[in-house]
Amino acid sequence: MRVAEVERARPLLGTFVSMRVGGLPPARAQRAIDLAFAEVQAVQRRMSFHDPDSELSQLNRQAARRAVTVHPQTWRVLARALRIAAASGGSFDPSVAPRLVALGVLPAPAAELAPDPAADWRDVRLLPGFRVRFRRPLWLDLGGIAKGHAVDRALARLRRCGATTACVDAGGDLRLFGPEEEAVALRGPRGRPRPVVWLRDGALASSAVEPEDDALSGRVLDGRRGWALAPGRRVTVAAAQAWLADALTKVVLADPPQARDVLARCAAQAWLHTPDGGWHRLPR
Repeated sequence: MRVAEVERARPLLGTFVSMRVGGLPPARAQRAIDLAFAEVQAVQRRMSFHDPDSELSQLNRQAARRAVTVHPQTWRVLARALRIAAASGGSFDPSVAPRLVALGVLPAPAAELAPDPAADWRDVRLLPGFRVRFRRPLWLDLGGIAKGHAVDRALARLRRCGATTACVDAGGDLRLFGPEEEAVALRGPRGRPRPVVWLRDGALASSAVEPEDDALSGRVLDGRRGWALAPGRRVTVAAAQAWLADALTKVVLADPPQARDVLARCAAQAWLHTPDGGWHRLPR
C-alpha cells in the first residue's frame, strides 16, 4: 500500500520553507521533517546577516582585526561563494553588503570598523582550522547561497531518514529528490506564458529585479561594478544543488553572455526573461 505524502511549512530564512516527504509512515515522516527544519534553523543561526549573534555577524565585526573560527559549514559555504566569485570574475560577490545597506535593503550591522570601499571577495582569506580573516574591513552577506545551502542540508536529512521522495522549497530555492520528474512552472510576469521545467533529483533557484519594488528588496547587485541591475530581468537556474543554482542566478542577471561559460562549467542551465526579449534558455 502506498504511503501518503506528508507536507509542512514554517517561517524561516525570511520566507516560508515548505517540505514534502513520501515513502515514510506518518510518524516517521513528521520526525524526519522536524530534523530537516532543525538543519535549516542551524544555517539561519550561523549565517544570518540580521542576527547580531550569528557567525556571519561575528566575522563582519571581528575578522578584519583577527582570524575568527567558524563552524565547518559556514567555512564551506564561504569557500563555495568565493569559488563562484572567482569563476564569474566577481559578478557574484558576497562582499556587496555595504551597497545593500546603502540601498536600504539590509540593516547596518554593529561593527566598529566601516567597510573599506575598495574591499571585495578577494580580501576574504580562508585559513586552516576553519578560520576566516579579512585583509581589510568588509561586510559579507551570504544571503541566497546560505538559503540554498539550508535547502540542500534539509533535503539530505530527509533522504537519510529514509524518504523515497522529498521536496524542500524556500521561497525561490527548490530541491527535489525522487524517481519521477516533476513539472515546475517558472516564475514570470503576471499574465504571461511561463515555461515549464521538468526536474528530478536536482534544484531550481529563481531571482528577479522587480520594476515595481520601491523598497529595492528585489534588486540584485552586479558585484564588479557596484550598481543595482536594471529592472525587469528574471532568471531561473537548474543545477545539481540549491546553493549552486542560487549563486548562478546572480551571475546570469549580472552578465548573461559571460554566464554561458560559467553555467557550462557548473553543468547548469538557465532560463532568462527580459522585458524586450521574453524567455530564452542559456547556454544556447
